[in-house]
Amino acid sequence: MGLPFRALALLLLQLLFLCLLQTARAEDLYNISNVGSRKQERACNLFQGRWVFDPSLPLYESSSCPFIDPEFNCQKYGRPDRSYLNYIWKPDLCDLPRFDGLELLRRWRGKKIMFVGDSLSLNMWQSLTCMILASAPKAKTSIVRRDSLSTVIFQDYGVSVLLHRTPYLVDVVKERVGRVLKLDSIEGGSVWKGMDVLIFNSWHWWTHTGRSQPWDYVQVGNTVKKDMNRLEAFYQGLTTWARWVEMNVDPSKTSVIFQGISPTHYEGKDWNQPRRSCNGESVPLSGSLYPAGTPPAAEIAKRVLSRMRTPVYLLDITTLSQLRKDSHPSIYSGEHAGTDCSHWCLPGLPDTWNQLLYAAFTV
Repeated sequence: MGLPFRALALLLLQLLFLCLLQTARAEDLYNISNVGSRKQERACNLFQGRWVFDPSLPLYESSSCPFIDPEFNCQKYGRPDRSYLNYIWKPDLCDLPRFDGLELLRRWRGKKIMFVGDSLSLNMWQSLTCMILASAPKAKTSIVRRDSLSTVIFQDYGVSVLLHRTPYLVDVVKERVGRVLKLDSIEGGSVWKGMDVLIFNSWHWWTHTGRSQPWDYVQVGNTVKKDMNRLEAFYQGLTTWARWVEMNVDPSKTSVIFQGISPTHYEGKDWNQPRRSCNGESVPLSGSLYPAGTPPAAEIAKRVLSRMRTPVYLLDITTLSQLRKDSHPSIYSGEHAGTDCSHWCLPGLPDTWNQLLYAAFTV
């Protein structure tokens, strides 16, 4: 009786250890920063909380920031309300540190920070440069804008904040048959090398079809198809990106962040108002849960990141952004015709993304 009992007890202890290990790995991915000076408190998940009104916001005005594109400049293009500018993210178990652009410039002195991805990366890049400039209004800056690579330099500190526009992260190559989305190739990743911080993002363009789709075929290995399931394609492409990071990034020299999946608000049924879209919305959803739940793309991103050996910090913006149906340009965009419920006004929600990024480096 004694021997079988001890064997059973040992087996139960092993199972308990495996469960605890899995929990610890999950916490390492979602709740603990590997990029700052010290780790976040395990008790505080910065991405779980609610939106509260704060009259001291916004941190800057669009009229005072030269980096904002017309598509995000909602106040300039006629948005009549301002209440969407006055909401701050409040984590349940702690306070989000107030953004200090001067502190960030000091920490990043002489460094290169690159955003990599689609127009949501553009959204976040412009937000961060505006926030830093508001903290250091006398700082000397220069900006170079090109189709795929743009840079803002804060010259007094030698800080370069770059943007590389590559919506799929993997390559789109022109071949004889047409434009081919190559799910297992990242030749364009050479420009990412030598950075001190890399902030990646992708998903927005994976759903595009018809004339807005910038490729004609999709290729995996030697197999070329006219199309495939977009979530499966995203998983394949993101897995290729993960391999690139593990082969090319030295985590002792470069911090890697994945921006997370930014939601859209075209269909009001997602928040139990089926006749609505983002147009005309002026307040966030209350509470901390989104009726439609987590989008499948966010689950895929978490699955890929959880299998990586190289530490990558997930800036898990999905749920907190889902609650902000009020923060899109909607019809107040200087570039997009129709209603834009994909991007975000500046100032606006991406400022919170950057406050969370700031917390990752300072908390």
